[in-house]
Amino acid sequence: MAESQGNDWGDAPRSPLLARFPDIAGKSVLITGGGSGIGAALTEGFLAQGAKVAFLDIIDGDEFCSRLGDTYGTRPLFWHCDVADTAALQSAIKAAAAENGPIEILINCAANDQRHTTEEVTEAFWAWSLDINLKAYFFAAQTVVGPMKAAGAGVIINFSSVAYMMGLAGFPCYTAANAGIVSLTHSLAREFGGNGIRVNAIAPGLVLTPRQKQLWLTPEGVAAHVANQCLPQPLMPDDLAGTALFLASDASRMMTGQTLIVDGGLMARA
Repeated sequence: MAESQGNDWGDAPRSPLLARFPDIAGKSVLITGGGSGIGAALTEGFLAQGAKVAFLDIIDGDEFCSRLGDTYGTRPLFWHCDVADTAALQSAIKAAAAENGPIEILINCAANDQRHTTEEVTEAFWAWSLDINLKAYFFAAQTVVGPMKAAGAGVIINFSSVAYMMGLAGFPCYTAANAGIVSLTHSLAREFGGNGIRVNAIAPGLVLTPRQKQLWLTPEGVAAHVANQCLPQPLMPDDLAGTALFLASDASRMMTGQTLIVDGGLMARA
């Protein structure tokens, strides 16, 4: 799994995840936003389980794919794609299915938490934010449910955030979208449960991704946040991979319509 570097952030190196989910091996997995941050940890986590992994991202994923190929002997498939472009999103998903077989596990992880105030939001910004953070989730799911229904089975995992549960200020379009993701998860679980398709969500707390460190976080702010968690260490992208693997595997075969909070116990102390 991705390495952590101990420093002032308190993210000391950790042992790799050792849990194995044999039923995931050979499955066709599609991850949006799978080239960086949490998404990259998901791509690596599923590849390490022997899955056939494809991911979409707006950044260049070739170097990442090469590193994974050297580590695991198998490269994931990569499509450069802006998930806000529905036609491009659906085309890339169909191309991945043509290469790896019909998508059996879809993980909607692509997101953009650009900070903004209510007063400065324009109609164009609102559309941009919701296109990435909610619309893409719906249309990715729409693209895979047909083949999943035909197969009589499938898993969809949507990434939300505890930010909307906490009523955090600073990005109202983003929090609105994340509330919508949970509602969408409930509705899809109800609509397609009879077809053997399970739909769940994961709501992370504060995760120390490179983007968050670069743009928003300070070591002092992270330390204050961690002090409010039950588990006094920061969340790393790898910490979400195990939860996603569990939800994708038959170990959770009777779970659907659920939102699992992975936040180090922050909400438990709220």
